[in-house]
Amino acid sequence: MHLIEWEALHTLIAHRIGESAMAVIETETRGHIFIITLNRPESRNAIDGAMAAGIEAALDTFENNDDLRAGVIAANGPVFCAGADLKAISSGAGRDLSTERGGFGGIVRRERRKPLIAAPAGPALAGGCEIVLACDLIVAGEAARFGVPEVKRSLVPAAGGLFRLPRAVGMAAGMELLLTGDPIEAVRAYELGLVNRVVPTTDVREAALALAGRIAANAPLAVQAARGIAARSVTDDDATLWRDSTQAIRDLAKTEDFREGPRAFVEKREPVWKGR
Repeated sequence: MHLIEWEALHTLIAHRIGESAMAVIETETRGHIFIITLNRPESRNAIDGAMAAGIEAALDTFENNDDLRAGVIAANGPVFCAGADLKAISSGAGRDLSTERGGFGGIVRRERRKPLIAAPAGPALAGGCEIVLACDLIVAGEAARFGVPEVKRSLVPAAGGLFRLPRAVGMAAGMELLLTGDPIEAVRAYELGLVNRVVPTTDVREAALALAGRIAANAPLAVQAARGIAARSVTDDDATLWRDSTQAIRDLAKTEDFREGPRAFVEKREPVWKGR
């Protein structure tokens, strides 16, 4: 892309953020928990440029605020996310659906330190499923379904689904999902280990917040260190993971929280974490 075209694209995105990002992405803070809500229910929360930019901006807020320790990504309406907005693609705005740092939806390739919980009350399909796969934990409603139907349209789920799905559910089940394009129900996703909880549809958000609250109650630097190494456990070799685990405990030993944890235990009180 020529420089002029690139600048024009960024101008367009900035304009769309200013007009609609607040409408299509809602954010809320509850204590140490940050909630990101997809808000295009009339379009089944399909990802367009404004949503991608809005999700990336929300993740910036989450990552850059040291008082925020765990995040939840939910959605308004009966569908969590139907994937890419085909109207945006057909109008020539397909490039807007990805950001430079985050990839599709501003999230699938985003490097993060903090745990993020997906809370799909309804179907998460195609790119919507890949957004869920980019999160660390999943609390699903009974009406949720997960699938990557791209092969039915001579496409592939190139926003992480091709490798994250087999890692999450195992090679046999992953291959079946990828090659048939057929979705699975929430209970089956739980049986395969993709989902952490299946709850009544009306309880999804609060159940996700409860799980986030349990995480946020822990020492934030320790949580981030544990998340970072565990996330690489399926890609890095043992020697690297041993080295990084040792370094993690050494780094934590230099923090105030490292001293606060044992002190609070001895004094029989709740710890007061500083995040430093």
